[in-house]
Amino acid sequence: MSDERDGGRRLSTQEAARVLGVKPATVYAYVSRGQLGSRRDPAGRGSTFDAAEVEALARRSRREAAAPAGELSVRTALTLIEPDRYYFRGVDAVALASAYRYEEVAEWLWTGTVVRGARFSAPPEALAAARRAVAALPAHGGPIDRLRVAVAAAAVADPLRFDLSEEAVLGSARCLIPTLVGALPAVGADRWAGDGRIARQLWSRLTAVEPDPDALAVLDLALALLVDHDLAASTLAVRVAASARAHPYAAVSAGLGALEGPLHGAAGRLAHRMLVEVLEQDGAAPVVAEYLRAGRRVPGLGHRLYQGEDPRARALFARLEALEQAAPALAAAREVAAVMARQGGLHANVDLALAVLTVSCGMPAEAGETIFAVARTAGWMAHALEEYQERPLRMRPSGQYHGPRPPQPLP
Repeated sequence: MSDERDGGRRLSTQEAARVLGVKPATVYAYVSRGQLGSRRDPAGRGSTFDAAEVEALARRSRREAAAPAGELSVRTALTLIEPDRYYFRGVDAVALASAYRYEEVAEWLWTGTVVRGARFSAPPEALAAARRAVAALPAHGGPIDRLRVAVAAAAVADPLRFDLSEEAVLGSARCLIPTLVGALPAVGADRWAGDGRIARQLWSRLTAVEPDPDALAVLDLALALLVDHDLAASTLAVRVAASARAHPYAAVSAGLGALEGPLHGAAGRLAHRMLVEVLEQDGAAPVVAEYLRAGRRVPGLGHRLYQGEDPRARALFARLEALEQAAPALAAAREVAAVMARQGGLHANVDLALAVLTVSCGMPAEAGETIFAVARTAGWMAHALEEYQERPLRMRPSGQYHGPRPPQPLP
């Protein structure tokens, strides 16, 4: 029944199933998950599918099937990463984050619809519980410590947390993010408490420096760019929890636990401190030399998923150029990248760009970690929501036992 109506070749359900190598009923499962679009045939012969879209889905499925043994591959319709860019639900993520606010990008990731002017609000009871829990921590507690106890307190305050329906999970997501931000202790004057925008609420939790519209716009862009980035370690932890049908608060807690690892969330903190050293020594070369002499990796450079510069860093650097106060830190970051380019061509990643923002706006070293965690909570919720639609407990790889062969005598 293939035809060329509407400028593109259309396939019947049977033809699409043959291309995909699945049963016809499975084609509609792809449709229900948002992985494949369908259209009713005007002649009344059932649904039809765009041939190019079906073939692209078949190629992705073959790549997943051909993944090396032991490599976990997870089907998702949220984020696609290519060698020089990344996409949210098929839309260029940098373009989306540049055109819309963080909340609007989060709504797109959750629902596939942009809600202009979207605002998130924290339930008073959950916010009060989260603030009490955070206030009880020792003064030396870090941002992830505070966010983890805030999530736990907000969960206890939500009697509907075990409802895993799409509507309930989306409601939890829209409430949890402002609760997390509101639970953090204010550093500066909370002038924007009634504004409702996450970036404005978060600003006073990060710095006592008076905000200006351009700086707030950079923070909002950073949040939007960091919403999701495929299956990073923290996101995989979220999906494992969601696969076991843990409620969304527990899934976010799993993500925060993985994020606290020094090889994941701490990267922004390290880049911030390095950038401060470069500014204090008035040059990148001695700082880079000291890192290499000590056998340490220079932070803020290189990314395993991009061949060139991290597109998130490129977008943030471009916006930071408009901030007068960012000029010294921006020049220092580019000098670090230039010095390292002679050592093998490593390019700046988003951690270095975040460090420019945090250093130039008077934020502490851990501010980048806070920005990352708040931003990524939206992505974690999107992945949890997607995982709830999959077969339960599918995240159950088999261990490869390398211990002594049984039977062994009792010790």
